[in-house]
Amino acid sequence: MSQISVVDADGHVTEPMSLWTDYVEPAYRERAPRPVLDERGRPCMLLDGRLVMRHAMLLTLGPDYDVAAAKFRAGGWDPQARLRDMDSEGIDLAVLFPSVAFYLPETSDAALTAALCRAYNDWLADYCRAAPSRLFGVAMLPLADLDAAIRELERATEKLGFRGAFVRPNPYAGRPIHHPAYERFWERAAALGVPVTVHEGLSDGIPTLGRDRFENPAMLHVLSHPFEQMAACAGLILTGVLERHPTLRVAFLESGSAWLPYWLDRMDGHLETWGKLLPAVRMKPSEYFKRQCVISTDPEDGALEATVRLVGDDCVVWASDYPHPDAHFPGAVSESVKKMAGVPEASRHKIFATNALRLYNLA
Repeated sequence: MSQISVVDADGHVTEPMSLWTDYVEPAYRERAPRPVLDERGRPCMLLDGRLVMRHAMLLTLGPDYDVAAAKFRAGGWDPQARLRDMDSEGIDLAVLFPSVAFYLPETSDAALTAALCRAYNDWLADYCRAAPSRLFGVAMLPLADLDAAIRELERATEKLGFRGAFVRPNPYAGRPIHHPAYERFWERAAALGVPVTVHEGLSDGIPTLGRDRFENPAMLHVLSHPFEQMAACAGLILTGVLERHPTLRVAFLESGSAWLPYWLDRMDGHLETWGKLLPAVRMKPSEYFKRQCVISTDPEDGALEATVRLVGDDCVVWASDYPHPDAHFPGAVSESVKKMAGVPEASRHKIFATNALRLYNLA
């Protein structure tokens, strides 16, 4: 395995609380996130005067709610510690996403959200400067304000050197990901050659599939990640977003790969039966995905062999999920190698390196 380069297509940082005091513009600093306890003594965040992120903090800190006992790898906020961990694993490059900041869209103030996105992106850019040939940022965008989102997309990629942008699959400001209002955003991302990654989080106040059925955070987490990704995938393909923007690249991250073969097969079947109801679709949904999309696999993914067999090896990238508490670390790479025992060596090379290098323009 040592001769195969490894690219972490979905690693995470752990945002320090100093980010919101040191990087947020003064006009918005008092309204930025800060950690508090809710009425039951459980950790959450106070954002613009509202308690948010209860479920997310609970899953991050563990069910004992003991903030002092929570264990985080220093590499989440210390790039030098991260580089040491990457070296110990044999990870050459890492593409970085937030942890807590996934939940910033919970505020309804678009200007505040945009300011917080700028602050996060500026902090992440400084983090990546510790090793600019190994650490690469992915921009957080204030998608509720389309003009602000496009401006931040341009700033983050052209000035900060980021290699992609991410969006939640959930509705922003009541608009699903395939809403016609986003056409200018997809067009600009495609023109810049910037991949858009779709990454779910778990929030208290953002519409999330499964929230109407369950309150338990673990049960919500089981449903939210794959179900929201499946809905986003269907929306982007079946409403014609990928048809209209054939050079747009999209990645669906941190939801396992097992749902993809089923979902593509189901969409293909629906197009065959009810194609007249889907006039924007000119090819099989599976063909759009293979042309423009990838999905991530991680050390916990036991269905990868089936995904590669049914969908192909060009559509999968590898991710560690480091440094989240549920990530398989240490041993992320070696565990995935075990899971890929039945995957050909050439396919493993694509999954561990080549596909992500192409996706993020890192070659």
